Amino acid sequence: MERVLRWAEESDYEALADVMFDAVRNGESPYDERQRAAWMPVRRSGRDWTDRLSTQDIILAEASGDILGFMSLAANGYIDFAYIRPEAQGKGLFRQLLEPIVDKARSAGERLLWVHASLSAEAAFSALGFRVRKREEVVMGAERLERFEMEKPLDG
Repeated sequence: MERVLRWAEESDYEALADVMFDAVRNGESPYDERQRAAWMPVRRSGRDWTDRLSTQDIILAEASGDILGFMSLAANGYIDFAYIRPEAQGKGLFRQLLEPIVDKARSAGERLLWVHASLSAEAAFSALGFRVRKREEVVMGAERLERFEMEKPLDG
């Protein structure tokens, strides 16, 4: 099954919400079910979702018309979203998605990428040269979730 990368359009936003929901609620995770339900109680939708995505550059990977994962670049070198469907994880897709994000950030004059990485994503970001700036705890509903603020300098 050949993967194709392309930049997302507004018509993809509903499918991106499905990918995000699937990754958080159904993938392997160090978070328990209560934490995952607090993080992603329902699939994202509506004007807030559309408005948030419309200000970002979003690269997605698809195969046979199905979106397998996506990553987004917001202002100031911030990676806002990085989600891969459970069945597509562990196959090099994260690295494949990051490459065009790095290129886009460099062409925009960014000198640094940074992200709030979940416990699930920290290893993938570390493997691609990100380092932890600090460990954080965020409150979502009645749950506390740990995450990492990470960064990667864009040399050259």
